[in-house]
Formats: sequence, C-alpha cells, structure tokens
Amino acid sequence: MARGLTAERVRQDVDVVARAGLELETFLEEAMESVRRAVPWASACVGTHDPSTHMLTSARKYGELRGEDELDHEFALLEYGMVEPTAFTELARTGTDAAGVHLVHDGDVRASARMDLFMRPHFGMGDEARLAFRDGRELWGAMAIFRDLRDAPFDASEVDFLASLAPAFARGVRAGLLSRMADVIAPLPGDGPAVIIVGSDNQVTQMTPAAERWLADLADSPTHSDPVSPIAALIGAARRYGRGETTLPPRCRLRTACGMWLVLQAGPLSSFRDREGDVVVTIEEARPPEIVALVVAAFGLTPRERDVTQFVLQGVDTKEIAAQLHLSAYTVQDHLKSVFDKAGVRSRRELISRVYFDQYVPRMGRELTPSGWFV
Repeated sequence: MARGLTAERVRQDVDVVARAGLELETFLEEAMESVRRAVPWASACVGTHDPSTHMLTSARKYGELRGEDELDHEFALLEYGMVEPTAFTELARTGTDAAGVHLVHDGDVRASARMDLFMRPHFGMGDEARLAFRDGRELWGAMAIFRDLRDAPFDASEVDFLASLAPAFARGVRAGLLSRMADVIAPLPGDGPAVIIVGSDNQVTQMTPAAERWLADLADSPTHSDPVSPIAALIGAARRYGRGETTLPPRCRLRTACGMWLVLQAGPLSSFRDREGDVVVTIEEARPPEIVALVVAAFGLTPRERDVTQFVLQGVDTKEIAAQLHLSAYTVQDHLKSVFDKAGVRSRRELISRVYFDQYVPRMGRELTPSGWFV
C-alpha cells in the first residue's frame, strides 16, 4: 500500500526532479528509486515512446532485470504483436494512466499472455503494474514494475498512486529529450539505403551495410540495451498491421548514439515464390518536419501555442499570425511569452535556433540535396 506521508513525499520528489531539466538517464534513475519507496518493486523496465505512434524508441532496466538483455527481442515482439488490456498501446489508446495485471484480471495473472508466456517462466515475476507517461495529450514513455511470485500483488491504492505520477514522468522525459538537443555531433556518412528483411520466424535474414551501421550506432547508446528492441517492436506491430488489426504501418523516431534522429518504418512484404511472412524495416535520417514536430511537442505547448509556434518557425510576423488565427496581436504576444517560457528562450530567434540547432547547425556549409536537406 502506498501510505500517505511517504506517498506525498515521493510525489513531490518526482515532481522536483521532473522540473530540474536533467538528462533522461539521470531523471529516470532518480525518479524510479523514489517510486520504489512508496510502491516497492523487485524489477522494473522503463521505455520511451514516440508520442505520435506510441512505438518503443528506447528501453532500460532496473533491479533484478538489470543486465538481462538476451530476451529483449522476444519481449518486444510479444508486447507489440498482440493486444491485451495492459499493453502499452492499449493504455495509450484508452487514456489509462496506470493499471495492475492482478487487478485487471481479477487475480488471474496468467490471463495475461505477457506474464504467462514471458515474465513468469523466464524471471519468476508474480505481478506487474504499469504507468503510462501521459501529459494529457501524448504518451512519452511508460514503466513496468514487477514483484516476485513470493510477494503480494500490487493493490488498488498503489496503482492509483502510480497514476498520479503520470504528468510528472511525462514532463521529466520531455525535459530529458530536450536536454540533448544541443549536442553537436557529426553524423555517420551515408552508404546507401538502410533496409532490414525479417523472415517469418522473426529473425533477420538480410540487411544492407547502411542498416548495419545504424544498428551498431544504436548499440553504442546507453539507452538501448538491445539495439534490435525498437525494431522488434516494429516487427510485431507490422504483423498486426498485416493481419488487418491496425490501419497504419508502424513507424517511430529515435535518436542514435552519434546524435542523429532516425525514422524507422516496418511493413509486411507480399508473398513471392517461397518467401512468405517476411517483414521489411527501413531506416532513414529524419527530415526537419519530423524533428520540429517532436521538439515542439516536447515543450509541452497548448494546441494554440503550437499553432503560434508553427507560424514563428515559418518567419511569419505577429500581425500576420493574428490574422491567420483570428486573434488580436496582444493575444498572440501572450501566447509567444508562454512559448518562450516553456522553451527556455527569450526571443523568436532563440526559439528558432533551439528547434533547428540539433539537425542543421552540426552540418552547416555542407552540400544540399534537391529536397533542401543537407547531404
């Protein structure tokens, strides 16, 4: 049970570190240890998600699961290849902040395929509680905490307490994302298309040299315990798409160790000769619109503030913004002040610099492609 005084102190501690502008790893380490004081756990997994598609973009483990990386591929396939009430995608779809497997299934934890087929046989886990890092609009990540078979399951008060932490965790993950935006790191040189072919047994059968390069870079990142985990999640989701269970092929944006933002997409291939059940995964460098949307969302702006920011990034002046949005110039200025405060800047120029710095500045002066993007 999450008891009153301890729970309130933990809630305050998590809120403080969420507002401290910490690097993502530091924030999560401190926040997870704080949570453990109010809701004891034996092991934990924490992932970040693409807020637009809810796909996994990075993962890390704590407690007894730390260092247990061999089965990450299998877990991602199971998590995103099937649906159950406590799946991350279902928490996002239903707007659920927190849930406990024991509670959702009326005490029958084995009714969860994830617990029955994976967590119990491999790690001896008896119950799981999940928290979605939701800020009211987007899902920025999620945690799964576990108790051993010998421990009591998570109770309703503990799940309710976890739910109260959703906005703070979302804020901390957004801040952690923005804390790395100013890294000036040279990108890897391109060497052709990055394509991965996955067979019907969910094992990689072929990949291009460029794909190997990107996977190696993901492996160097401290946030990717298994560089194939986000790809395995895409494969599982692509199989659901192929079965007609979802309407859009899965995709996500993630960052590599060298500082580059990538867009990963997956889809089922049509049967050809003896090839059936194959999935193709493509990896490409994210273009400015992809990153601008992600950065602006990470500022935590209201819908109207996002509209104003979009015009500012296009170089539109205040008078024209007011006309386009049917607002007074004074109201636009008020929105701009709020945007500046949330973005940690003092002017339009600084706002534009902060949004574009990550991708444009490190390669200034390089040749442009026909699309207007740097080679």
